[in-house]
Amino acid sequence: MPSNLKEKVADFLSHERIAVAGVSRNTNSPGAANIIYKRLRDTGYHVYAVNPNADEVEGDRCYHSVKDIPEPVDGVVIATPESAAEQVVRDCADVGIKRVWMHNGIHSMGTSVSKSAAEFCQQHDMMVIAGACPLMFGKPSDGFHRFMGKALTFFGRMPT
Repeated sequence: MPSNLKEKVADFLSHERIAVAGVSRNTNSPGAANIIYKRLRDTGYHVYAVNPNADEVEGDRCYHSVKDIPEPVDGVVIATPESAAEQVVRDCADVGIKRVWMHNGIHSMGTSVSKSAAEFCQQHDMMVIAGACPLMFGKPSDGFHRFMGKALTFFGRMPT
């Protein structure tokens, strides 16, 4: 299993089927999950929207739980309120999803990083990235997010 952030990111982003938990039906103020969802979709990933209260998001079908996705999923980006993260990782474990990325925003979008959810992942042999944003790395990245990733690294705020 990958042991450092660089290896974890490379492993996570090398897979094509990624669910994004926390997408919003509110297109006026969609939040981090929708931005991540659209960028992954637009850069060639097969993405699945997850929101317990939505049937459609961003013009695509939305699943109420990762448990409802009919195909195997390689990883899940969690961009929910922190309080919902542990349930999402438990659902991931129930269906055999072994890669979890808990988003951490540097602005008003807040964090999805939950200490108890991260501990659950570690106890259940699940790779977890507890912080940062997938848009800082690889093919879904953009200049702003790459800059933020460098700044976080410089200030020692990037997860390990």
